[in-house]
Amino acid sequence: MKKITCYTVFLALALFCASCKEEKKAETPESAPEIIEETNFGGLALYTVRDDMGTDAKATLEAVSDAGYKNIEAAGYEEGKFYNMTPVAFKTLLDSLELTPISSHHSSVTLENAAEMMADVKAAGFEYFVVPIPPMGLFHYDDATSTMSMSGGIKNLTEIINALGEKAHNAGLKLLYHNHDFEFKKDADGIVPIDYLLEHTDPKFVNFQMDLFWVTKAGADPIAYFEKYPGRFKIWHVKDMDEQGRFAPVGTGTIDFAKILAQKDLSGMEYYMVEQDMTFDGMKPLEAIKISHEGIKEFGFE
Repeated sequence: MKKITCYTVFLALALFCASCKEEKKAETPESAPEIIEETNFGGLALYTVRDDMGTDAKATLEAVSDAGYKNIEAAGYEEGKFYNMTPVAFKTLLDSLELTPISSHHSSVTLENAAEMMADVKAAGFEYFVVPIPPMGLFHYDDATSTMSMSGGIKNLTEIINALGEKAHNAGLKLLYHNHDFEFKKDADGIVPIDYLLEHTDPKFVNFQMDLFWVTKAGADPIAYFEKYPGRFKIWHVKDMDEQGRFAPVGTGTIDFAKILAQKDLSGMEYYMVEQDMTFDGMKPLEAIKISHEGIKEFGFE
């Protein structure tokens, strides 16, 4: 009887211990539901929030990060400073907010000031130096008609861009030319400027930032350009167009971003930047960038 009692107690203890082990196993991280923490993604062209950056750059960048963006493109360089900060101070601020500097626009670049400007861009941590318009006085904007144009001829512009591309390469940067709509219209010699640029620049030194809004505005097809000039469009500007042809937050307009995004590998796209040049109907830029971030998520941008 004593032996049976001892065996019974031993069996009970063994079963109890096994039960405890199963409970502990169920609580281990391996079997617990996986928790995926959402991280910021996508890029924002700070031209969108230029007025806010001029008022309070730190608070604006905090809002950009809070809206879900990871990368930024600057458009506020003047007299050796980014938004009134030295290149190192600007980079330090971005680092503190976990924002990554990718590209920087420089409409005031010339063959004479390029070396100094590019050194500052490099010191601020950027990878791409972007020429947003024909530089050195070649770009023209007509307020009366809200139209853009260029002078000097496309061959002259191409020589300048090629020279700047080599300077950027020597500075450890990658140069991109950013389009508007006028580069897709034949000039007086019957030449389509953007085609000439693509065909007469060396991909080692010069590539392109495709602005999807302006390509669409010009009546051109982004995918047709990807097919004709594969791998040349390293950064996209992603901004939508409403039914009136105005700038709109991504996902609220008429551009088929899903179709375009499906060809990102063909295009050579490495980064994209949400941008909205102007907002309408009382919407603030800081509101628009939140809507656009939801929009890029819906289209599958990463």
